[in-house]
Amino acid sequence: MTIKTILVDDETLAIQGLQLRLEAFEDVEIVATCRNGREAIRKIKTLKPDLVFLDIQMPGFDGFSVVQGIMDIDPPMIVFVTAYSEHAIRAFDAEAIDYLMKPVDEDRLRDTLERVRSKIADKKVGVEVERLREVINQVAPDAVNNIDIEVEDENLGQRYEKLINIKDRGQIFRVDVETIERIDAAGDYMCIYTADNSLILRETMKDLEKRFDPRVFQRVHRSTIVNLNLVREVKPHTNGECFLILESGAQVKVSRSYRDVVARFVH
Repeated sequence: MTIKTILVDDETLAIQGLQLRLEAFEDVEIVATCRNGREAIRKIKTLKPDLVFLDIQMPGFDGFSVVQGIMDIDPPMIVFVTAYSEHAIRAFDAEAIDYLMKPVDEDRLRDTLERVRSKIADKKVGVEVERLREVINQVAPDAVNNIDIEVEDENLGQRYEKLINIKDRGQIFRVDVETIERIDAAGDYMCIYTADNSLILRETMKDLEKRFDPRVFQRVHRSTIVNLNLVREVKPHTNGECFLILESGAQVKVSRSYRDVVARFVH
């Protein structure tokens, strides 16, 4: 039996550390990693994993809100990974919810996976749903309100483009906006970069910004926009500047005047 697993944490090092520890378990297959709650809900609903290791303390849309956001499907096993308050831990213990304290202990991880295997084999995963509801109602009653806000945000996002047509080199390319990593301005031309292509679009940055969801595409420099969902690491630099490392490995400098963007990734 292979346990399809998703890791959710806004800290890159935390994800990498858990990935390394899970390599010791041959039946655990990591099918995705997520850096924020919105991405986690989308991946869970799409990939339908057996197990999710879920960080609680993420900026904006936390782990409790992620659980509320997947209650409309058959949920996977949830293992909270937390440095949370004693109050929350007591609630987890009372309802027999699986959790791991940061930093993750290897022996505790082994015990947790044994419980996960047992529950999956006995088809008791559904029993966890009500337990999760009880814990969240006790520990994070505002999580439901966060979901309501998120739904409103998703409706807002429908007004922005999902696909764009780019005429370049005598061809017309249909580009999924979610795959765009970054955009660099060169006068009235935009250089559009995806993981495996670069295209030239004749349009101003101001006009292009109006077409893309500002919650995802943000300026980090006077002439650069990045897809925040594809940022994998933040590297501090001198004079209050820093670099964002994207999924492709590309590095993008964040100027001091746009450093509030970086606050989305640190807390």
